[in-house]
Amino acid sequence: MRIVNGLHHITAIAGPAQENLDFYAGVLGMRLVKKSVNQDDPGTYHLFYADAEGHPGTDLTFFPWAHLAPSRLGHGLATEVALEVPPGNLDYWRSRLQKYGTSLQPIETRFGDPVLPLVDPHGLKVALVESSPPREFTPWDGSPIPPERQIRGLYGAQLWERDVETTVAFLTGALGFTRLGDEHGWTRYGFPHAAGIVDIREVPIGARGAWGVGSVHHLAWRVDDDEHQHAVRKQVVTAGGHATEVIDRFWFKSVYFKEPGGVLLEIATEGPGFATDEDPAHLGETLVLPPWLEPYRAQIQNQLPALQTSRGAPSPLADTLAP
Repeated sequence: MRIVNGLHHITAIAGPAQENLDFYAGVLGMRLVKKSVNQDDPGTYHLFYADAEGHPGTDLTFFPWAHLAPSRLGHGLATEVALEVPPGNLDYWRSRLQKYGTSLQPIETRFGDPVLPLVDPHGLKVALVESSPPREFTPWDGSPIPPERQIRGLYGAQLWERDVETTVAFLTGALGFTRLGDEHGWTRYGFPHAAGIVDIREVPIGARGAWGVGSVHHLAWRVDDDEHQHAVRKQVVTAGGHATEVIDRFWFKSVYFKEPGGVLLEIATEGPGFATDEDPAHLGETLVLPPWLEPYRAQIQNQLPALQTSRGAPSPLADTLAP
């Protein structure tokens, strides 16, 4: 069996793009490593936030679909995104986020790790988790956050499922997840030597969740290369998943499918990476399109709202209030 290498990226749905940029680059201090468009809906931005180099496993991405209604909580959705911060930093983050008026919950402990739950400006549930799983990380010197306190990457996500047993059978049988523990009605699955967990809770009653502003769109899992991707895709199909063919996203290749409970998943290759079409020192500073959309650049740009960004001051929210 071929096992995936942990998380590649998580994509969520946001409201207005500028507000999304203000929060994730200006408040959380993540680097906007790619300013592009949703390749299936080119009139919408696709914004990628990550570490300085955009390593797979560090990037949280957004489709700003401000016209959508708020998401509906229910089973069949990923209901929270967790981001990793270095141990000993949650007090710093709580103070910083309070000064920006972020909606916070008290610090708690999950599976032995301190966690600060919060809600972003568009309703997405986010958790900052003190942990240090194995990962590649490069601090960004343009961040308003000191290097020793910066978000290191994706920690994981929470899933609500109507029937946990069928979802677990799929995750373990098709992707190679391992059961890591149980706590307070949640069961954790992940990988012993890779960053990226899912905490699953059974919600046998109530309505199915629905995508909207403030919801997770999909979770993407890393594979090494084309051969690894084809092998995992075959496992997904054998386990009953309805997988797409391989789709070239230019910076990586993707295959999409839903697990039995309805959460959209992806397997994405490690490369070629975000620096394949931009100078690494200037990632995210201009609108980048894959080659097949370049002929439509003028039309696409006319549909997109202007975003205020600049090197070293990634959003209008300058760090004047940071502790």
